[in-house]
Amino acid sequence: MGFKERLKELRKSKKMTQEALASAIGIPESTIRRYESVDDGLPRRERLERIADFFEVSVDYLIGRKPDIFFNQGDNLYLVELKTSSPNDKKDKKLSEFENLFFYELEKLSEEDKKKALEHVRYLRYLAEQQK
Repeated sequence: MGFKERLKELRKSKKMTQEALASAIGIPESTIRRYESVDDGLPRRERLERIADFFEVSVDYLIGRKPDIFFNQGDNLYLVELKTSSPNDKKDKKLSEFENLFFYELEKLSEEDKKKALEHVRYLRYLAEQQK
């Protein structure tokens, strides 16, 4: 997955419009539209950093150098590359046993089925938020 796909996926995961994202990071909406639709290289480093900081991911993840934000170590799956409030305070979050099981099962699915699973999880989260 490349930059344009990751940007769009991250934006949608926060349920933001292109306009809202552009406003939040201080760049024109037309630039966000172009980033998400055209393969014409990467933004300037400063903009990449601003986008990565906003979504709390690394620039490497954002541009596709890192295949995903999880890694396996033994029987545990760890969430990595998320930024904390301090750049010197990066810590890996060990996933719970249930989260480990969830991602273990998820790895067995095709990319299309993973997308469907993500849609289901987002829908369940939406329903939970509506019940509050």
